[in-house]
Amino acid sequence: MEEDRGMNQNPEVDRLMQTLDHPQKEAIEYLRTAILKVDPQITEQVKWNAPSFCYGGVDRVTFQLKSKDVQLIFHRGAKVKDDEIPFTFHDDSGLMKWRTNDRAMVTFKDLTDVTAHEEAFASLISRWMKA
Repeated sequence: MEEDRGMNQNPEVDRLMQTLDHPQKEAIEYLRTAILKVDPQITEQVKWNAPSFCYGGVDRVTFQLKSKDVQLIFHRGAKVKDDEIPFTFHDDSGLMKWRTNDRAMVTFKDLTDVTAHEEAFASLISRWMKA
């Protein structure tokens, strides 16, 4: 599977995943691979003790591993942006639950839920990374 993820795979995240004790580990690994496949410019790192994904050096999506579900936080960096022009993003997938004007959560119950929404999720990732 390693060759499928491409050169943007990070060994530090590999090590984290090897030791991860989470009821949805299979779904998390599946999503990790799916995110990295969206765009070769997406990179990964460990942030908040979880896989996190960057675009152009800016943190954009981070797994939230405290839940028994699979949760991903969509954000625009480590800190909330104080934009002069309000940030807007249209989520046509319906997957995002907004926490603030520029932070949202996407939750999946399990791998079946992930695969049922895989196409919409990949499109969402592609658009969010560049937003």
